[in-house]
Parts: sequence; structure tokens; C-alpha cells
Amino acid sequence: MASLLALLSSVLWGSADFLGGNLSKRFKALAVTGTSQAIGLLFGASLVVLSGGWKSPNLHWSGYLLPAFCAGIAGFIGLTAFYAGLSTGRMGVVSPISTLSAIIPLTVAFLHGERPKSIQFVGMAVALIGAFCCSGPEVRSGLPLKPLLYGLVAALGFGTALTFMAMGSKTSALLTMTSMRFFTVSICLVIALRYRTIGGFSRREIPTLIAIGVSDFLANDLLGLATTKGLVSIAMVLGSLFPIVTAILAFKFLHERLHKVQYLGICFAVFGVALISIG
Repeated sequence: MASLLALLSSVLWGSADFLGGNLSKRFKALAVTGTSQAIGLLFGASLVVLSGGWKSPNLHWSGYLLPAFCAGIAGFIGLTAFYAGLSTGRMGVVSPISTLSAIIPLTVAFLHGERPKSIQFVGMAVALIGAFCCSGPEVRSGLPLKPLLYGLVAALGFGTALTFMAMGSKTSALLTMTSMRFFTVSICLVIALRYRTIGGFSRREIPTLIAIGVSDFLANDLLGLATTKGLVSIAMVLGSLFPIVTAILAFKFLHERLHKVQYLGICFAVFGVALISIG
């Protein structure tokens, strides 16, 4: 069950990143992040009301509020850097580096005593290599500084956010993700008031923004839930396979040619998932 939830999270995340990256080519990455996160907040708040799952927040790390605050700040930085990096047109530099974000929650999980089976450990390593390769690393043309820095910031932000998301999800995945959006949107509102703009979106972009916001929220929520149903380390690896979905969507709708290394990455990822499932 945990593996299925984490894999579904990757599908939703990859779809949101594909849409967000394309939209960021025409609008500011900060505006795309802020607006989509606001939509995600409304969606999450609706789920909280409908489920009746509201719990009183407590100012302790064992609850959901403080982890959600840290996850919101880190996630905002990571997502903005990721979209900005994708908008440079060097997805093959930014996306592979961002997949390394899984290393942070993996390390934390291992330090807390998680020990997957040997075959699962091998599967996790193979799957991560597959996700990296599927992003189509651009090494032949060098590593331009700007996309490289965006990728590193995105990896650090995502990895930190994932770690705190797992912490908060022990109390409630839904409330953690909703509170996380609240803090993110608060930052975006301050920035919007400062510059007196919300990005200049037209009605034509609203459906895309809704799709990004809802998909991103559900991806976070499902991954958080997955960490409570099984090993956090395995959930984080399976949840980091989103570049495969992004690459496939780019191939399908933007007619981007997949490189040999990306086909190899897909095979590695599938093989890695199979090994994890066997274990």
C-alpha cells in the first residue's frame, strides 16, 4: 500500500512539474509557485472541512504545525528554484540534480534506525540512478552555472521539505500539507503586496494553475501518507521518480526526443521498483 501511494505521488508530482515548468517559460516562476500553492491551500482546506479531520495545533515537533512551517518555507524555496531552473530551458541540468533531494530524508531515516532488506536497498539505489538518468543529464554541453545553482537549491529545498513532511505526517498528513500551504501562501502574499501583482495570469491559464496546485497538493499528501504506512526511506525513493513522468509528458506533448540515457533510466527505475516490491 505504501509503495503504491508513493508511486502515485510521483505520477502527480511529475505532471505538476511538467505543467509548472512550461508555464514558467511565460510567467515568473515565483508567480506560478504562489498562485498554484494558493489553489492547493484552498483544495486542502476543503478536504479538511469535508473530512472533519481538524486537530488543534501544538507547538511541538511531535505535532504537525512546526514541521509544516519548516516544510512550507523549504518547499517554497525549492519549488521556486525548480520552476526557475526549468524556465531556462536546461531541464537536463536542473531536473537530475533535483532528484538528489531524496538523499536528505533517506539519510535522516537511516540515522533513525530504518534498515530496509538488502534487496530493497539495492532496489532503492537502482531506482534513484534511474530517476537521475531519466532526467537526461546534459554533460556533453557542460554544466552552465545558473541552471546548476537552481538545481542545487531545488534539491536542498525539496529534501528538507520532504524530511519535515514525514515528521508532520505522523500526526496528520492532510493537516501537515494544508498548513504547509498556508505558510507558503503567506510568503507569496507578502511578495505580491510588495510588488502589487499576482503574476498577470489570464483566464486561459486558470485551468493549468488549478491542475498544478491540486496535483502538487495530492502528491505531497499521498507521499506523507505513504511514510506512515511503511518505511520512510522506501516511500521517499519511490516518491522521487517524478522525473520519469515529466520526461514522458515532454516526449508526448512537446515532442522532445528522449536520449538513450533516458531510456536506460526508465529501465533502471522499473527494475528498482520491482526489486523493492519483491523485498
